[in-house]
Amino acid sequence: MIGLIDGNNFYASCERVFDPSLRGQPVVVLSNNDGCAIARSDEAKALGVKMGQPIHEVPTPIRRQLKVRSANFALYGDLSGRVVSILRDLFPTVEVYSIDESFVAFDGIAPEHRVRVATEARARILKWTGIPCCVGIGSTKTLAKLGNKRAKRTTTGVEEVIGQAQLADFPVEDIWGVGRKWATKLEAEGLLTASDLARASSDTLRARYGVVLARTQRELQGIACAELEESEPDRRQIVVSRSFGREVVDLDDLSQAVATFAVLACEKLRGRSLQAGGVWVWMNTNPFKTGAKQYHPSKALQLIAPSSDTREVLALAQALVRSMHRQGYSYKKAGVGLLDLVHGDTHQGDLFAGLDPRSAKLMAVLDQTNRRFGRGTMGFASAHRPSPAQWRMRQEHLSPSYTTRWDQLLKVR
Repeated sequence: MIGLIDGNNFYASCERVFDPSLRGQPVVVLSNNDGCAIARSDEAKALGVKMGQPIHEVPTPIRRQLKVRSANFALYGDLSGRVVSILRDLFPTVEVYSIDESFVAFDGIAPEHRVRVATEARARILKWTGIPCCVGIGSTKTLAKLGNKRAKRTTTGVEEVIGQAQLADFPVEDIWGVGRKWATKLEAEGLLTASDLARASSDTLRARYGVVLARTQRELQGIACAELEESEPDRRQIVVSRSFGREVVDLDDLSQAVATFAVLACEKLRGRSLQAGGVWVWMNTNPFKTGAKQYHPSKALQLIAPSSDTREVLALAQALVRSMHRQGYSYKKAGVGLLDLVHGDTHQGDLFAGLDPRSAKLMAVLDQTNRRFGRGTMGFASAHRPSPAQWRMRQEHLSPSYTTRWDQLLKVR
């Protein structure tokens, strides 16, 4: 059996952990540049705030009632890691599906004890991290997902799907893997619930919708089509991009932004013990700005040999920016991609360019320093300036990084 543990309104719940004044209040967490709602507490949902709704479109009387926070991913990621560590103590296998969801295996746990163990996991997570969660249990991932959604409607927060009868009142549009387009077509054919989909003709579904929906049907029938993955699959590329807080015109500002993204991408690269074979950089003007000149350049270059050295990536990224930048355009977004990723222990050298024996040691010292004393403690001049950068994201409602920065730890008096 498989379980799905899902943090309820995860980002909003993280904000409440260290700020008790938010409890019971309508909390909304905004996307990059304080644009759209990406998390809402139950109280905010009751006021009618929609997922993805631009905050400026929320009616003023409702907006005045909201407790708005800018996305604080450093805080959310740290609390997510703490939740996962609790799950690893309780379950033999844990697959981290997203920042707020994890699949777990109940291998070795007797059927009569599954709900008790799930309840214990839920209680321990709430007590140790302050994050409320729900648990769905089923013989497949899809059934566990379905059980999790049903659990949110219960007082216990735990739901085990053990029969087709529990599928009868579950709308087809809420099934994992069924999007709005498919849901509309399925409903037109009389398939309104998960039970209807499970009993439908397999041949007809495969012919009309393809193998993906056919697999979803088999999972609803209790036939597993996807196993738990304890380790993250190898990535083909790593991308870091941001929309700017204000439009950027100068080459220096644009170069600093791209350098910062390249540094972050290299940190992720080394964190996965990978090397990049190429670097990709792109810039965009604002496509929503009526009457503005548009320019969306994109270029990529190969490294001489796969590398995880930030210095090499920076040199290539900066060269790409200089080659693409044009005066007279206002840039709203840029990004850096690391391509053709290979494992760090796989290195094909170049006949005319030897390996720098200091590279790995230098990057190790850089990463260790920043992990111990905070990101940005040691870095590169091209990504830093003494004054605030014009391109930095708007985060006017950002809460402190309570668990990842020494200078922002809570002080008890």
